[in-house]
Amino acid sequence: MTLRTGLQRAVAVLLAFLVAMPAVAQQGTATGAAVAPAEKGAPSPAIRMLRFGVLPLGGTVESRALWTPLMNDLGRALGMPVSMYSVPTYEELDRAIGRDEIDMAFLSGKMALDAVMQRRMKVVAQIARHPGMPEHRAVLLVRKAGPLNTLEGLLAQPEKWRLARGDSRSVTGFIVPQSQLFLPNNIEMETRFRSEFVGTHQATALAVANGDADVATNNTTDLERFRQQFPIEAERLKVIWESQPPPGAQMVVRRDFPPEFQARLQNFLTGYGKAKGTRGDAEREVLKSLRAAYGYIAADDSALLPQAQLERQLGRQHAMAAAWVNEAAREQRLQRIEKTYAEQVEMLRPASR
Repeated sequence: MTLRTGLQRAVAVLLAFLVAMPAVAQQGTATGAAVAPAEKGAPSPAIRMLRFGVLPLGGTVESRALWTPLMNDLGRALGMPVSMYSVPTYEELDRAIGRDEIDMAFLSGKMALDAVMQRRMKVVAQIARHPGMPEHRAVLLVRKAGPLNTLEGLLAQPEKWRLARGDSRSVTGFIVPQSQLFLPNNIEMETRFRSEFVGTHQATALAVANGDADVATNNTTDLERFRQQFPIEAERLKVIWESQPPPGAQMVVRRDFPPEFQARLQNFLTGYGKAKGTRGDAEREVLKSLRAAYGYIAADDSALLPQAQLERQLGRQHAMAAAWVNEAAREQRLQRIEKTYAEQVEMLRPASR
């Protein structure tokens, strides 16, 4: 063997070793993260910070201010920083979840269902309801002194009026009004109105109060918050329709988190506001500001079954109301809806996990 040949072989062996090192290191890290037990009271070694995503409760600044006390308490309980990801639209939060930029979030039923079906998230908690507590419902708002002030007038000539509504992922801002009111009256919200404005519940209420829209979708919870923040504008509004109680929002966390860490998050939420003394009083005030006066209760993915049923119902209503080239095309669409619903039920049932 010549000196040159020996050097070439040595270089080749060294290069092969360097190429293999990242893969070996990555495999070792993944295995360690999956099986290494966390110290009692300490976060999993693989989780350095928790990223919490939340839909705007009014505006993004207001949402951040409302959620910050709870997130600060969560960070202290976990022993790690918690960052806030507050966005103005459903679409932006949806994209962030798709990019794995969110670890934990409080989501509407539609968004929670999508995230769970994509196997990105799992449900761990939901707001506790009390028998004497006002039920959360979707509503329609108009101006008291406006040209449109009755539900009958709205349904008779929808093309005459300007609509302010929520995103298509919003349960009370779009899905429930569409399913329970408009489609049963042969009205598609996206096409039948003179114009439409899409925004947050605060934005849609302001649009009607200020005369920029004639009717708005909203909900009882956000309307109560609106009355406190904008009493003058709220006085101009009246409710002309209320829905049946819709599926609730859910607290979700990343499905790939270690089970013990998921349990710690769930235990924090379900125990929050239960302490006695000054600490408990402070926590209960935080919960009141978030419209969760009775705290959170443990939940799992099966809590999304009512949302899956609602989407099935809405899909069938769309299919029955739409124009098709033939009946076979309509039937094919209905079959796809039933197949999707069956897949959702299978995924959400406790026995399937």
